[in-house]
Amino acid sequence: MKLSHGLHLAYCTNIHRGESWEQTFDTLKRYTLEVRNQICPSDPYAIGLRLGKDAAVELSQPNHLKAFRAWLDRENCYVFTINGFPYGTFHGTRVKELVYQPDWTTPERLEYTNLLFDLMAEIVPDGVDGSVSTVPVSYKELINSERQVREARKNLWKCVDHIEQLSRATGKRLHLGLEPEPLCYLETTDETVRFFEDMRKDRPGDLRMEDHLGVNYDCCHLAVEFEPPQEALGRLLQHKVRLSKIHLSSALKVRPTREVRAALKAYTDDIYFHQVVERDSRGELRRFRDLDNALAAEATTQPHVPEEWRIHFHIPLHTEPGEHFETTSDHIQGTLDFVKQHPGLCSHFEMETYTWEVLPPEMKRRNVVDQLVDEYRWTLGEFKKRDLA
Repeated sequence: MKLSHGLHLAYCTNIHRGESWEQTFDTLKRYTLEVRNQICPSDPYAIGLRLGKDAAVELSQPNHLKAFRAWLDRENCYVFTINGFPYGTFHGTRVKELVYQPDWTTPERLEYTNLLFDLMAEIVPDGVDGSVSTVPVSYKELINSERQVREARKNLWKCVDHIEQLSRATGKRLHLGLEPEPLCYLETTDETVRFFEDMRKDRPGDLRMEDHLGVNYDCCHLAVEFEPPQEALGRLLQHKVRLSKIHLSSALKVRPTREVRAALKAYTDDIYFHQVVERDSRGELRRFRDLDNALAAEATTQPHVPEEWRIHFHIPLHTEPGEHFETTSDHIQGTLDFVKQHPGLCSHFEMETYTWEVLPPEMKRRNVVDQLVDEYRWTLGEFKKRDLA
């Protein structure tokens, strides 16, 4: 939906199952329109589309693309962003480290992302930017040589070339956002800034990257890293790293007492990674690749008492998860404060609570549409407090 100051807001449809285009389109008609009818029944309604590789290939067929465009016009909907992070299956089976594969060291990731931009150029309305979000180069454990990093940068530059040519040919403003995430190759804003500096060194004086490559800033991910939003966003702004899109998402935060650790078992699952960053009494950080690993670690293995865990588990934005549990919704609020202070910083906002299927039962007593409606109401309230909607 269109907000004030040229901003656009959607929820990411990766919350729904859909690996083929037929499945994806069905979820749009079954769930997305129902949310639209409650939140934005008369004005143009924005969709944050998730397309895996199979669905993207199928949508690229002329008959499917024509039918989808006609449906968007008929339903008064539009697409301004595509989640191009998960290449393959994203629900109902083990995802974990597979979500980063193929990564930016491979031609498959490049080809897939270029295809998403081909589709975006066909469906984004005139006068509206089109963005695609993607993996933060790779998962750290998968990178073991400088050669891989150089190959990733080369592929990203090829993608920039493709986006620039497409933008010039169609008149559409298109950009890609790398999404820093805990334990990934781009994890912190410091690492992200260094990577962008290396990208610039690869092609000195080539300014096309400034227009077509940036960051998809996920509030959950940076909150897990204990990065205050004013510092994190300020660092990206200072180093002229484009904000392609902002994911409005909340992480889980707890004081890891024995009682809390026992309760956290309800948040473990075999589908997604739930990376944990622990801060101790001296402010030092320790990282665990998954919640299972953090729960299995003995607190006595380090000299200082763990004061707080932040867990990469996307919690519904409007929800308080219960006694002893908190969320990092203050990071979202701080991010919106920064946006208010810096007009034009970013125009794309997407709510991304993809964890619906693996939430503890007490957190999903209602259906997914009701949850999404409440997320919109909470989010729009935060935008309105800052005169952004």
